[in-house]
Amino acid sequence: MSTERPERSRDATATRTVLMGDPAHFQVQGGANPHTRTRWGTRRQVDRRLAVQQWRVLKATLEDLGVRVLVVPPDPACPGLVYPANAGFQSDVDTPAPRSEKTFTLANLLPTRAAEKPHYRAVLAEAGFPTAEVDERYRFEGEADFFPAGDVYLLTHGRIERQRFVPAFAIPPWKRVYGFRTDVEVEEVLAACVAPKPVLRVALTLEAHYHGDTALCAFGPGRRFLLGYRQAIDPGDWKLLEDRFGADLVQLTERDAKRYAANAFTLDQDGDCSLILPAGVSDHLLEQVAQRGVRPITVDVSEFLKKGGGSVKCMIGDLGCVSEGPSS
Repeated sequence: MSTERPERSRDATATRTVLMGDPAHFQVQGGANPHTRTRWGTRRQVDRRLAVQQWRVLKATLEDLGVRVLVVPPDPACPGLVYPANAGFQSDVDTPAPRSEKTFTLANLLPTRAAEKPHYRAVLAEAGFPTAEVDERYRFEGEADFFPAGDVYLLTHGRIERQRFVPAFAIPPWKRVYGFRTDVEVEEVLAACVAPKPVLRVALTLEAHYHGDTALCAFGPGRRFLLGYRQAIDPGDWKLLEDRFGADLVQLTERDAKRYAANAFTLDQDGDCSLILPAGVSDHLLEQVAQRGVRPITVDVSEFLKKGGGSVKCMIGDLGCVSEGPSS
């Protein structure tokens, strides 16, 4: 089974619009998730030339599929701009509408990335997308933790920690505490944005899967199918997912989960469905996706996962279906 990306006319009018952050200054600055540091706690060094090459391939893949890509300009003080899935969320992401009617709710990022918000606000304003904000009392990291799946929205959350090193009976004799990124108390605010769709809360349990979009991915027509990594989800909440999705819940193996298979981007173009996954996932998973009538496409973004803790979906902020033509 081929997973090569199909060639499409580059001047075709895109209906799906996304954000991608220019990787010119990509580096590990805060070291705020387990992928960003070595076992000794030192921050990993990015091969920026490789990262830029991989970013360009992902961007071209999206454009070949008819997606319009808005590029967030780089800022050396904000290397995390390469992960705009944290920027916020678009509540009517799958409903075609003019950009002036598609309000994007900005996220409240962790302190080391808080300075990114003005960049996203400026790019969206220039492109004609209105924005809204969440009360700053609530930590909330956008569609990385709040996204549609079938007929519900999933809100993934976990304990918010002060990131720090603590003693450990191990070698080295310390470990870093990372915690998670979204406060469950934001639910009431978000539920009002997506009503009448219900919100299903899902607690995360593994710091390596610190955002919900690293452990869960809804895909296919109406986002009816769900990839899920059981070990990263609270057992009681996993049961809720099983009850709601039934046979449409595809359980990931540990091998695929560690490659961030769930950190994939779904695309439905009038029933022609694709799923862009990180390269290196198993052939068995690709077959499971294809068996559900969805074309799997793989792209190598390993430098972004191994060094920054983000893969395909982390690198894409979904602004949804825009019914007007491309901006000039």
